[in-house]
Amino acid sequence: MRVFLIAGEPSGDRLGGALMAGLRSLRPDVSFEGVGGPEMQAQGLESQFPMEELSVMGLSEILPKYFHLKRRISETADAVLKAQPDVLITIDSPDFCLRVAKQVKAGGSTRCVHYVAPTVWAWRPGRAAKMARMIDQVLALFPFEPPYMEAAGMDCDFVGHPVVAEPQATDEEIAEFRQETGFKEARWLLVLPGSRRSEVTRLSGVFGEALKAFIARHPDMRVVLPAARPVAGLVEELTADWPGNPVVIDPRQLDPETAARRKRAAFRGATMALAASGTVSLELAAADTPMVIAYDMSWASRRIIQRMLRVDTVTLVNLVAESRTVPEFIGAACQPSMIADGLEDVFNAPDAQREAMALTMERLGKGGEAPGLRAARAVLARL
Repeated sequence: MRVFLIAGEPSGDRLGGALMAGLRSLRPDVSFEGVGGPEMQAQGLESQFPMEELSVMGLSEILPKYFHLKRRISETADAVLKAQPDVLITIDSPDFCLRVAKQVKAGGSTRCVHYVAPTVWAWRPGRAAKMARMIDQVLALFPFEPPYMEAAGMDCDFVGHPVVAEPQATDEEIAEFRQETGFKEARWLLVLPGSRRSEVTRLSGVFGEALKAFIARHPDMRVVLPAARPVAGLVEELTADWPGNPVVIDPRQLDPETAARRKRAAFRGATMALAASGTVSLELAAADTPMVIAYDMSWASRRIIQRMLRVDTVTLVNLVAESRTVPEFIGAACQPSMIADGLEDVFNAPDAQREAMALTMERLGKGGEAPGLRAARAVLARL
């Protein structure tokens, strides 16, 4: 059996690696070709070119590389057509992957599977119909997504979210973290202002002001920021005058295993968290850490997104659990005083949110078969 896979960023590489491991366990005769990072390469993939070439986001980053990316799309599609695999599996990165799939469909009859459904339930529902022109099957991370994809004419299987398979900190790791930071018995607030420079720059001031009000009420509370590698220096610079004597977990100064262990301990041991909107809410739910979500964007982006949004919450825990227990302060509501009051409410009454977080993990597949193996079964079942 021959499988061609394409991933364009680290999260897709992790999904691809787990899927490949699942395929290998079910079909030992499988062989892999395509584009991927270290996780997929560890499963036997020899990447056609460095995956990092595709890890670009935003108009200002894409424009200088437009012609190079366009050439890579054609090269990759040609490689698929030449290989004639049993299936092409594209993983997230729709701007690149779906263009490759479109050219593959135009040049042959290869079955095309896309892993990670577009968020048509939140905005731009027309994407599903466009996607159906080149995709036969979708592997969905969320249980409410299949009806949207099936209505557009694609097969769709909910395979579980990878967050349920992520390791959680042990009591020993949390104790070690306390010793390393000198926290002893102190409580800490986890703060996550984003993984991109634009997010950190926009949110750090608002988050800092909100913390001043909250920590004035809880002067024994410390602050911990697990920074993403690309923005670690910026996080240190912009949070140096924050209250709570912030501790920044800087992955640039640690080996990968130590950085991952400290991040796990920071998440699991925290009293609560203040985080930018995104999949980090699921990481916090997996760690059983109550949260407040806040996010802001430019005035123009606010206006556009407000008109396009089809849901009344953007927090994934709220959506999966069908509750509204996680307070969120988005756009014009992303104000320090409102965020501080939200933190106070969660601090005083975290139990309702904990029930929603546990339900979220259950609905995303916790305790069941690993998502990578479920994804592999879904691919094989529909070949």
